[in-house]
Amino acid sequence: MSDSVRAPRFRDRLLSVRARITAAVIVLTALSMAGAGGAVYVVESARLDRQFSANISQELEEFATLQGRGINPRTGEPFDSTVALLDTALERNVPGAYEALVAYWDGRPRKKVGDTVFLEDTPQEYDFYKDPSLDRVIDASLPQGGSRVMETAVGSVLISIQPVTDGRTEGAFAVVMFSDRERIEFLSAMRLYAVVASIALLLVAAGAWFVAGRLLRPVRDLRTAAQEISDTDLTRRIEARGNDDLTDLTLTFNAMLDRLEEAFGTQRQFLDDAGHELRTPITIIHGHLELLDPHDVDDVEGTRALVLDEIDRMARLVEDLMVLAKSKRPGFVVPDVVDVARLTEHVAEKVRGLGDRRWSTDSRGDGLAVLDSQRITQALVQLASNAVRYTAEQDSIALGSDTTVSSVRFWVQDTGAGIDPAELEHLFERFHRGSDDHRSEGLGLGLSIVAAIAEAHGGTADVRSAEGRGTTFVLTLPRKAPS
Repeated sequence: MSDSVRAPRFRDRLLSVRARITAAVIVLTALSMAGAGGAVYVVESARLDRQFSANISQELEEFATLQGRGINPRTGEPFDSTVALLDTALERNVPGAYEALVAYWDGRPRKKVGDTVFLEDTPQEYDFYKDPSLDRVIDASLPQGGSRVMETAVGSVLISIQPVTDGRTEGAFAVVMFSDRERIEFLSAMRLYAVVASIALLLVAAGAWFVAGRLLRPVRDLRTAAQEISDTDLTRRIEARGNDDLTDLTLTFNAMLDRLEEAFGTQRQFLDDAGHELRTPITIIHGHLELLDPHDVDDVEGTRALVLDEIDRMARLVEDLMVLAKSKRPGFVVPDVVDVARLTEHVAEKVRGLGDRRWSTDSRGDGLAVLDSQRITQALVQLASNAVRYTAEQDSIALGSDTTVSSVRFWVQDTGAGIDPAELEHLFERFHRGSDDHRSEGLGLGLSIVAAIAEAHGGTADVRSAEGRGTTFVLTLPRKAPS
């Protein structure tokens, strides 16, 4: 088998569509979760910074208020020293979590208020009050005060210092915020969020894999069906489920298979019919040419006439088969708006030349219809030709038409001998010929063409007949041609 006709091989794929969809869902979900976590981290970090600043400002404002009044709330007397002011400030203030207050004078911290902080992952306590770095940081901030960051065993510590002096003693009121320890709880919550998000991502991945498989099942069925289809078996169809785009794709694919099956069936029938019907005239021609005596003029002339007649019959047969083959293809009929009465009269005038009969027109339908006037004319002429063949000179042949809101009818009626009832149901089959010799003269395709023209318009071809009382062929067509 050549490369051009060899069956296509599926390429090796690193990832299936199902895997790519799942991967895309995982990536988008992970980005969404990471973005949400990042946003929470940024917002919460900013909130903690504002909270630190607000807590420090509150403690310093309370100390500044007490210092500005200059009155000891316990005695009602003015403060007599810096030490008394600092002692009272520490007694009256209650620090928050991870917050401490320090009173500093004479070069070192003297008092503190606040919880003891534990070192992470150890049971050992850390007392910043005994940290020598605290002395250096506060001493370096005097006398102007301000805020400093101090690195300790428990992380960064924010110290805001408010200097105070009574002329004899220089001291400071310090607010200490253990900012890193405060952030540990927040970071712990973020780690918990990361764990929960990871578990959720795994669940989303499993759900995406399952859902993608369900959604892509029609596509896999399409691929399987396409692999199983051959030119000898086009019966494979896919079950349509749901009401979405993939269902529409499945229905479209099945409709395509219907058209292919019909086209292949028409092709096979054409080949079978052509092979069957052409074999006889070819055999006849071959036999007479083999027995031909070239020296016998009469024999040559007789054989020549017979061969030409058989060739004409074959040409007529091929032409009819081509019409039947085209009847299943789009464009076989070209509908247009026609006047039913005018079309009826036009056909009636045309068929009068087919034979010496008593021709008449029963009735003419009113109004317009969407039809292919040439194909309708072809069908009615064929019916009239059959009527002429199966009637005598004294018989009558009548054409007619009528219309309703939704349909239009054309008929050809004769007063001939009629048709055997046993033959009526097979009359429109290909190559069907009547049982009597007179009816077997044709090729048996004329009525098949009539039925094909009616079917192409979305209508039907029917026959009513009784032996000895004539025959009526009727075309019933929709008044508006199908799309």
